[in-house]
Amino acid sequence: METVFDTAALPVRDRVGAWVEVTALALVTTEFKVTHPSAFGARLRATTLGAVQVTRMSYGPLVSRRTPALIRRSDPEHYQVALVRSGRQGIEQARNRARLGPGDIVLYDSSRPFDAPVEAGRGMSESVLLQFPKRLLPLPESKAARLLAVPLPGTRGVGRVLTRFVDTLTDESAGCTAHDRARLGHTALDLVTAVLAHHLDDTAAVPSRSPRHALFLRMTAFIDQNLHDPGLGPAAVATAHQISLRYVHRIFQEHGTSVGAHIRQRRLDRCRRDLADPALRHLTVHAIAARWGFTRPADFSRVFRAATGMPPGRYRESACPAAVAAPVS
Repeated sequence: METVFDTAALPVRDRVGAWVEVTALALVTTEFKVTHPSAFGARLRATTLGAVQVTRMSYGPLVSRRTPALIRRSDPEHYQVALVRSGRQGIEQARNRARLGPGDIVLYDSSRPFDAPVEAGRGMSESVLLQFPKRLLPLPESKAARLLAVPLPGTRGVGRVLTRFVDTLTDESAGCTAHDRARLGHTALDLVTAVLAHHLDDTAAVPSRSPRHALFLRMTAFIDQNLHDPGLGPAAVATAHQISLRYVHRIFQEHGTSVGAHIRQRRLDRCRRDLADPALRHLTVHAIAARWGFTRPADFSRVFRAATGMPPGRYRESACPAAVAAPVS
């Protein structure tokens, strides 16, 4: 899957607003301040690699800000690893502040506020962003937090290995199959882990990944990519990974859950996120449920109430008062 966006195709007056919308859909919701809107330009190309997304972006001077209010409305719980290719940029998060230039790598967290200024310079600034669910990083969150908004070198050592891999990936991904992309996504995660562990100087922080654990991560990533499919279930997971249904159940049991419970919880997580998003207030409660695989409104209402203690309509009102006027069905 690929998303391509270029402000050059839009009227000048629409460019900043369109950039806000496309970055909210492709990355995370942020606020933007642009000094010279009439001169603003930006491009974006996003490619999915299983549970990992690679986004190459170029943009003019701006300030991007993710606030606590935006996080409360919508948080995909992702890490983002940025590789700066050109221009001067900054990032402030978790009481750390960094000024970044070409060749730098930086980690940040969608669940924490940040400020990211892009300085004016010659031409547009460019970066490549790896984005993935935080639960897929085999490092304790408390340890990863030490490196938030800390500049890491991408021109030598293990950082250079990651940078060269990502550069090749962005050039060659169009010729890869879906299975190729999923495997490359796993490789990208392993390289990111190696870079972060190197700078933490704590290899013990990285647990060994047994084949069974790696299989569990692949299956949960597959589930996240297919939550919209009403036919998603244990049999679909088993078929996609060419293993027996019994083995699928056993792997999930080892992780303290069942396939059905995991799918249901992930779908509810997405529904809660969307119900709390003011940008989706034009969608009915049942439309949001259907987009994440809940095809029976009564079943969705029952499951949602059991999980949250309130019906979905009331949850939307409490999480996003501006959405009260949205129809329920």
